[in-house]
Amino acid sequence: MRASLRQKIIEVCDRKIAEKGPGVGLSFYAFFANRNDDPELLMEAAEWWIRTHRLDHFEKAIKIKAMVEEMA
Repeated sequence: MRASLRQKIIEVCDRKIAEKGPGVGLSFYAFFANRNDDPELLMEAAEWWIRTHRLDHFEKAIKIKAMVEEMA
């Protein structure tokens, strides 16, 4: 996963946790605008989420953040 996507995931997770608490769940769509302006990046996130880790549609933000931080 490219560094810019990892950073974006961490930032979104941090923001969602700050807004809604540590129990907040999210999907990989949370890292993108409603308009799909970067389909390659979206597919990279989907590949990591669905094929590589076989995650559920919604996962806890703290779990996703920890997984991404372990990659760095």
